[in-house]
Amino acid sequence: MVFSSSIFLFWFLPVFLAVYFIVPRRLKNPVALLASLVFYGFGSPKFLLVLLLSITIDFFLVRQIDKSNDTKRRKLFLVLSVILNIGLLAYFKYANFFVDNFNAILSAFGTPPVRWTKVVLPIGISFFTFQKMSYSIDVYRKTSAPLKSIADYALFIMLFPQLIAGPIVRYNEIAEQITDRSANETADNRILGFYRFVIGLSKKMLIANILAEYVDQVFALPTAEIGLSTAWLGILAYTFQIYFDFSGYSDMAIGIGRMIGFKFPENFNNPYISQSVSEFWKRWHITLGSWMMDYLYIPLGGNRRGKGRTYLNLWIVFFLSGLWHGAAWTFVAWGAFHGIFIVIDKMFWLKASKRIGKIPRVLITFVIVMIGWVMFRADTIGYAVQYVGAMFGANGSTPALFVNSQFVFTLIIAVFFAFFGLTKVGDKALDFFFNRKAYNTAQVVWVGLLMVVLLILSASFILKGSFNPFIYFRF
Repeated sequence: MVFSSSIFLFWFLPVFLAVYFIVPRRLKNPVALLASLVFYGFGSPKFLLVLLLSITIDFFLVRQIDKSNDTKRRKLFLVLSVILNIGLLAYFKYANFFVDNFNAILSAFGTPPVRWTKVVLPIGISFFTFQKMSYSIDVYRKTSAPLKSIADYALFIMLFPQLIAGPIVRYNEIAEQITDRSANETADNRILGFYRFVIGLSKKMLIANILAEYVDQVFALPTAEIGLSTAWLGILAYTFQIYFDFSGYSDMAIGIGRMIGFKFPENFNNPYISQSVSEFWKRWHITLGSWMMDYLYIPLGGNRRGKGRTYLNLWIVFFLSGLWHGAAWTFVAWGAFHGIFIVIDKMFWLKASKRIGKIPRVLITFVIVMIGWVMFRADTIGYAVQYVGAMFGANGSTPALFVNSQFVFTLIIAVFFAFFGLTKVGDKALDFFFNRKAYNTAQVVWVGLLMVVLLILSASFILKGSFNPFIYFRF
């Protein structure tokens, strides 16, 4: 089940919210947990038991971490918890990848391949694995006390708004809200949460999905047939598709969470107005970057062992970030590509680029990010290399393919909203819609009317059964 499906929008969400708002406070967690079980079981029933079993084992491992005063014993149970979670992720997400590459090596030497039954990827495993690890590490570090109830722990991991596509909610960010959300259960939060959900749904249905149709047509072509104009339009469309799709899902998750009293961390902050790749990663998928910083970069040594080790640690973090996104060499290359530019930033670019002005820095960063997205979207490294070649004229300049008025209009809208934050007016408008704690009566009315219009438009696209890809199956 996904947020942009008719069964979720017209049945699951309204029924859940109605029941959740009606029941007394002591029953809200059980209702939210039951809804989360139904939500995950609907989309991935075969893996529900696996998830629940891993949650149970993890809960009791972390209890041992908390109970013990012996450092070695605490570290032992932490290691067991990490092995459990990394092991499940490695098996379900990367086993096929490793076997396929091993068989490719065997084939090169004329050896028969290893027989292997393909492993199916559980939805959301990359996201909930990192949340489970944050729980055990935070308890080990004594930054937060463990939850007393296994049901509450299951709710933290499985809470359906952020279960399959984030944001990655670390335990120390939400620990108190699991057991007491009374301060957040206000009319203002419910209204603002509804508005945020509609904004996210609109991003997904009215922008991302329309651009996705064009992207799929372009990337289905042999690279030899992709001229310069088509290549740039194709990757430009994908650049905005993935942003409005991913940030749209984060908005919907944050909105639903806010309606039921949870304050999830922000996940995007106008990433395409960044003036460097380093800044881009402070604005793009913020919760992943924060997780990697606290649980990987700092344990690796951070910047405490000299410049050379700092650069290596940064590159390792982005290399592994690429692998986290998917079991394919294209994702690895994408992560390594960004890691190289992060290191270049630290070495000299952040200082040197101050001489060229804000807008040139934004444009240079945007082009670098776009080239990176080619690797992210392509199925193979070879296709990505040839596609980038087409972007720079390898196949000549021919008229752009597949262009129609709907695509052009949507692309213009995407460009406008992606760069809206560069202006003072845009920055104030975004702050008004995304950072307000409350609206006055007049604002509630006119913003509410706008949201109703957007909701009707988005719902009409869903009811038409139009193109509605789920981009997170690859994650």
